[in-house]
Amino acid sequence: MPIRVLIVDDSVFMRSMLKSALSSTEGIEVLATAQNGAEGLEKIKNLKPDVVTLDVEMPGMTGLEVLEKVMKDHPIPVVMVSTKTQKGAQTTLKALEMGAVDFLAKPIGEKSASLQSFRQKVVRTIETAFQSNRKYLTSRSKVAVASPEPVRAHSDVVIAIGISAGGPATLHKMVPAIPAEFPPIVITQHMPADFTEAFSARLNQIAKGSVKQANQNDSLRPGMILIAPGNRHLRVVRLGPKLVAALDDGPKVSGFRPSVDVLFESVASAVGRNAVGVVMTGMGCDGSAGVRLLKQKGAVTIAQDKATSIVYGMPKTAAETGCIDRIAALHDMPNAIADALRSREPTSVG
Repeated sequence: MPIRVLIVDDSVFMRSMLKSALSSTEGIEVLATAQNGAEGLEKIKNLKPDVVTLDVEMPGMTGLEVLEKVMKDHPIPVVMVSTKTQKGAQTTLKALEMGAVDFLAKPIGEKSASLQSFRQKVVRTIETAFQSNRKYLTSRSKVAVASPEPVRAHSDVVIAIGISAGGPATLHKMVPAIPAEFPPIVITQHMPADFTEAFSARLNQIAKGSVKQANQNDSLRPGMILIAPGNRHLRVVRLGPKLVAALDDGPKVSGFRPSVDVLFESVASAVGRNAVGVVMTGMGCDGSAGVRLLKQKGAVTIAQDKATSIVYGMPKTAAETGCIDRIAALHDMPNAIADALRSREPTSVG
């Protein structure tokens, strides 16, 4: 059976572009289009699509208002379609926190090569959304993440997290549970460059420590969470006695820039067994090569479980390497990381 998609967008251009990209792809069927939120809700109710693309900014009923009703009454995978503006980024991130699976940034005014790339991304995003965990989408609002006891770790300990589709909502739940006393955390989240700074700022508002988009030569300090900038690889390297962030524009690795494999490889090289590597929700296999390297160096590796992964792709392929030490549910992930830290330096605070 094809993936049945409903397109909800007030722009004739975007409805046409999305329909063209999806209709020409085998295995995807565009059920219908809707030009406003009210029409979209009615068609969701009557047509019961597998995936909905939803414009973020629409007159009348906004994308967020539509999403709220969808997640309450008809929980299905929703992909937001966003402008690359500060307002668009903030609204999109709010939508992801509310339950949207992923988003697409509108290619308005871009060249034909970029438009073709956008069409390819549309198809990949719809296919990813279709494979999302519907049971978890329905119950996610009830998930409470436990906060562990603080852990005092060796100065060289680094926690590296790789995450993709479903990541913004997942991190929004997990970050507030991470104690400020934790060792530094570096995160590669697959996300376009126009959105990672706003994403980091939103997480910083709810974190016990500090969260920021990584800059070149940022020092890794306890209580700090660094997010890879969109379209740049994030590495951890030694600069004299310090561990610092290093950014580069090198080729995509495992299909991505930033790449989880690049981050994990650098952490394995920089701190070896003092690393904790975590692979969480996302599509594809980015991070699998990295966990092998981490394991070779004696690091502790953790993967998110299927039940609480919005998209069980990256954690699944990581687990299949045989190099994962522990499978953990989202609600227990900070505790799993804390246990790993204690195994590196078994000295608890207090």
